[in-house]
Amino acid sequence: MAQFIKHLNTINKHKFIVTKLCFRCGLYKQGLLHDLSKYSVIEMKTGVTYFQGNRSPIDKEKEVKGYSLGWLHHKGRNKHHWEYWLDNARDGIKPLAMPKNYVIEMCCDRVAASIIYQKEQYTDDSALIYYLNGRDHVVIHPDTDELIVRILTYLKENGLDKTIQYIKHDL
Repeated sequence: MAQFIKHLNTINKHKFIVTKLCFRCGLYKQGLLHDLSKYSVIEMKTGVTYFQGNRSPIDKEKEVKGYSLGWLHHKGRNKHHWEYWLDNARDGIKPLAMPKNYVIEMCCDRVAASIIYQKEQYTDDSALIYYLNGRDHVVIHPDTDELIVRILTYLKENGLDKTIQYIKHDL
């Protein structure tokens, strides 16, 4: 029961931060609907079973099992994940360009996850560092990758308030 409460607290805090950031960027519907699938039975089971508090339970489930049913469920229902935008083609996996509003939500999601998991160690370059560290194994459309890097680099160089203004007025 303690794991359940801890995990529920984490996802509630995460959802609150993402919702607040999305609202600030003008993405009201996305902010409200963000990550609702985390409350489903399959994703909650992964979250509670593999909860650690300092990183995603999905990563731990993948280490233990080699895959994550929670992640397969989550990425297939949440358009702010680049994995949602992959399709099978005759010549292999084809990455589709993500619509800008979902790239912005993804950036809000990465900032919120960095805040939640890093706590006092969070800095404005945390989300960029996280993205760049995993970038070598992603199958992502080049336009999507460029926009993510541009937004997260802007955050690193200018801070959150200026980045939100940049998103609202320049993107």
